[in-house]
Amino acid sequence: MSVDQPTADHPFFWAVGIEDTNIGWPLRGSGEFLDEYASTDHYAQWREDFDRVVEVGATTVRYGLPWYRVNPAPGQWDWAWADEVIRYAVVDLGLDLILDLVHYGTPSWLEGSFTDPGYPVAVAEYAGAVAARYDGLVNKFTPLNEPLVTASFTGARAIWPPYESGDAGWARVIVGVSAGIQSAIKAIRAAQPSAIIAHVEATHVWETEDADLIAHRDTLRLRNFLPTDLVLGRVTSDHALYPWLIEMGIAPSMLASFQEPCPVPDLIGVNFYPELSCRELVNIDGQPVGVAFNGWDAGLRQVTEEFWERYRIPVFVSETAVEGEAEHLSSWIDAVKSLATSMRADGIDLRGVTWWPLFDFVDWSWGSGGGVVEEFYTRVDGVISPVIPPPPSAGIAAYFRRMGLWTLEENAGSISRVHTSAAATFELAARSPLQRLDEERAN
Repeated sequence: MSVDQPTADHPFFWAVGIEDTNIGWPLRGSGEFLDEYASTDHYAQWREDFDRVVEVGATTVRYGLPWYRVNPAPGQWDWAWADEVIRYAVVDLGLDLILDLVHYGTPSWLEGSFTDPGYPVAVAEYAGAVAARYDGLVNKFTPLNEPLVTASFTGARAIWPPYESGDAGWARVIVGVSAGIQSAIKAIRAAQPSAIIAHVEATHVWETEDADLIAHRDTLRLRNFLPTDLVLGRVTSDHALYPWLIEMGIAPSMLASFQEPCPVPDLIGVNFYPELSCRELVNIDGQPVGVAFNGWDAGLRQVTEEFWERYRIPVFVSETAVEGEAEHLSSWIDAVKSLATSMRADGIDLRGVTWWPLFDFVDWSWGSGGGVVEEFYTRVDGVISPVIPPPPSAGIAAYFRRMGLWTLEENAGSISRVHTSAAATFELAARSPLQRLDEERAN
């Protein structure tokens, strides 16, 4: 398959994202809200942060709206902040926004959150209102970021509301968020018939050397695609996970409802972090756990190819980054640029790459009072252990995740951004021949 025509019609874009996790409830263990815009002081520095997007050469931004602030009560709307931000980014700076509508949390008035029977209707009302209000300014939308991570944190492990647990909780959340994605897509398209829907999913590479864990590995590989299969109406009675969903208590009538016609997303975004998204299954105290390993560019190629081959919907890397010193970040930027060129040459309709985040974010365990939130284990000097965060007494700076093109620094209660050499590396990539190649093909 040739990519000449698709890439000529759709020039390759370099994007950045601003970490926008927002849980509109006080969390167990801390009583605090988890809102990354507040933690990183983005609410006060949003103009300067968008200026940094332009400085680094990105043309597109994955950017979230905090649902709980925009829609603080049923039928009530507060657009003041969002109006100002979107107008500055789009009109003043000329940026293209992919609006991230739900990023792991719902407003607290939705009592059951993602498993509330009213969730699909509520999220559709919200999505349709956003699309209608910003028609002419924004035409790209992500209904919900990462169904798989949402189900892990809110469904399987009771880290965030609705605090479900176990496989049955995971299944309930997956079905709830997938139904919400379908209803949100329909509402967006009703408000903006030509809107572009970017369905964004977390990706995982699962491996194991333990023969007893092969069946579990294979199930996890199937689960990688379950939310997208649901959204696209592919989970019929002959789907490999259909019997399991029924066993988990999902009603056949609920699964049948996904077969009703739903607009197909225009893009599929793959979120991949080479040092976090690849997991080796090992047995710890009789339980299978995933130990993170570095899959580097081979891992990114694998997950991108898998989503492209399975769905044949244009793909983009909707999140990627590594953690550490600026030189390490720069090496990953260079690797991704080279890989993008290679994949496009091989016929994969890859539309763009997003560095996430533009600046460091605050580890989610901070919002949980220092509690362990990550599902994966790490291996350090051969020793496997869960990810243990620092104590809250160490202060917020101890929770900064060094993945941004700008690093965060905390001083006397204020948080500043510090430019790194990785930002210059990204800028070079964003203004590189990979983007001009499309323009040359179009002429």
